[in-house]
Amino acid sequence: MVGRREPVPFAFVAEAERFRSNVVPPPPERASAGQIAGRWLLGLTLVAGLVGSLVIGMPAMSAGPSGAETQQSQATDGR
Repeated sequence: MVGRREPVPFAFVAEAERFRSNVVPPPPERASAGQIAGRWLLGLTLVAGLVGSLVIGMPAMSAGPSGAETQQSQATDGR
């Protein structure tokens, strides 16, 4: 595409591959104290939700005896 010598209707289109801008974008705005506090609060809420789901889910993932097996063993012992 660099060696193309076809007529181009606009000169800036032909030179677009070589153009480099000297305009620097403005620096990003600093976050306000409220925005920073909101981000921290959102992060803490997400972490607390993950920890809470683990705490609630741990008994279901434990490898201990289930309630059905203990009831059956108690019923057989009572005879």
